[in-house]
Amino acid sequence: MPRKRAPTFEAQRDDILAAAARLFAEQGFSATSMNQVAEACGVAKPTLYHYFQDKQALLAQICDSHVHLLLTLVQEVKAQQLPPAEQLRLLIERFTRVYAGAQAQHRVLTSEIRFLAEAERERLLDVERCVVAEFAAALCQVRPELRGARLDKPLTMLLFGMINWTFTWLRPDGDLSHEALAAMVGDLFFGGLGAVQLHPPAVTP
Repeated sequence: MPRKRAPTFEAQRDDILAAAARLFAEQGFSATSMNQVAEACGVAKPTLYHYFQDKQALLAQICDSHVHLLLTLVQEVKAQQLPPAEQLRLLIERFTRVYAGAQAQHRVLTSEIRFLAEAERERLLDVERCVVAEFAAALCQVRPELRGARLDKPLTMLLFGMINWTFTWLRPDGDLSHEALAAMVGDLFFGGLGAVQLHPPAVTP
């Protein structure tokens, strides 16, 4: 009979993934050693290999978990069957909120995925393409004529350009919260600069 996993197995695995994501995001995949990951987790190096075969497996799981989280988010919003404009605004809000809590994972997905083997990288990029396609479909529900003009994908990528890189400049202790940013992005995308409302910063004391 297969051995049962200890109740703490998943928690320990999640801790390792979180620590590795922070290190990969801060100093890059190539510059990070398994020794550093073990030290950051407070475990012996052999313990890491109980959970992950090697550093590549760590990177793959970080990217896999994050991109599937984004796909699940899209599917959850889609399942609500909201009016088109409301659905697109909710997608923007939910993605911005997820990025706020997973900045390291998002940075790793966008910048370190290139270090994966080609087959693994392409598998994850296929999931990313599904996310983009779902966003493009949501956009076309607001303006169906965009698909015929072949503008749905370019506009979707412009939208991602506004929210995908916020981790490089938006600070948790800054004047602008992620919630206020999401509303601003929605206003800007739907109406242009003149439509941006002066939302309160909603700074946490």
